[in-house]
Amino acid sequence: MTRPYNFSAGPSTLPESVLNKAAAQMLDYEGTGQSVMEMSHRSEEFKKILNDTEALLREIMNVPDNYNVLFLQGGATTQFSAIPMNLMTGSGKADYVVSGLWSKKATKEAQRYGDIKIVATSEDKNFYYAPKFDKSQFRPDADYFYYCMNETVHGNIIREIPDTGNVPIVCDISSCVLSEPIDVTKFDMVYGGAQKNMAPAGVTFIIYKKGLIKKPMDLIPTMLDYDKQAAAGSMLNTPPCYTIYMCKLVLEWVKKAGGLEAMKIRSETKAKILYNFLDNSEIFTAPVPKEDRSLMNVPFFSTSPELDAEFVKAAREAGFVNLKGHSSTGGMRASLYNGMPIEGVEALVEFMKKFEEEHKKNV
Repeated sequence: MTRPYNFSAGPSTLPESVLNKAAAQMLDYEGTGQSVMEMSHRSEEFKKILNDTEALLREIMNVPDNYNVLFLQGGATTQFSAIPMNLMTGSGKADYVVSGLWSKKATKEAQRYGDIKIVATSEDKNFYYAPKFDKSQFRPDADYFYYCMNETVHGNIIREIPDTGNVPIVCDISSCVLSEPIDVTKFDMVYGGAQKNMAPAGVTFIIYKKGLIKKPMDLIPTMLDYDKQAAAGSMLNTPPCYTIYMCKLVLEWVKKAGGLEAMKIRSETKAKILYNFLDNSEIFTAPVPKEDRSLMNVPFFSTSPELDAEFVKAAREAGFVNLKGHSSTGGMRASLYNGMPIEGVEALVEFMKKFEEEHKKNV
């Protein structure tokens, strides 16, 4: 069976070599006679998997020792509540940037717990650009400053790291983690769902500076208390063992491939192939301006919703799956995560050229 090219925004395509290794170890992980799926999380074998995964992540992302690394359940969305419950306990204020669907959801959730100020937004143009920062809007007594670096749905990326003075910066990097180097030390906390570039769905990574949390809210559930999770080594309860193991395999693959500098070159190459076609197409358009375009998530449209639907159907039949845009935006979206090979993007563009030739006469 020929595998289709999967452009899903998450869970995303994974490197084939990673899937093959996982398949080979499914019944017997390194001579234990057990699958990781059935292995006790308290066993020495799994503790080594967890420790090795953390060590690899620290090495690849250059995470210093004064940061904690957690592997938790609940997805990035659960952190929309956990973040204010851990951090918004001084002034009870936090500044948020709303640049797309996910930061908007994070803002709405945080508003349940304190005084949230939206200091920048791009909602006026349906989030199809990255908002610019105006430092005069930042509150110096905010407990933290929050933004999403790469918006998965709307395909914009915020390259600028805000100057917040002494206010801690929290950043959602779900969709761009491992795609290029990120200086973790510029942030007080970065986090994300791993199901884009790091692993299958089921595990959330959290990297935060030790001492960041002064006193969580009294109402915080124990499972959402980051310092308690750090003290327990991410094992206050049974962690998502198999997904952590898959994360380890992906990190090994990234390291072998040359690390984040190599991933950046791959990302830029794939994005350039697709954006170059879209910018010269007669029936397809990319809504995000060039300076704000994500390398990971590429939204695009044809000349009508009807033609969009026809394209998605034809693409699926030709072996290009999960190209339908998010329900909130329509259109199409191609996610170019690390697991997507360059030849997959090249094949997609060739298909799009053929589709355009067959349909541009009707435009």
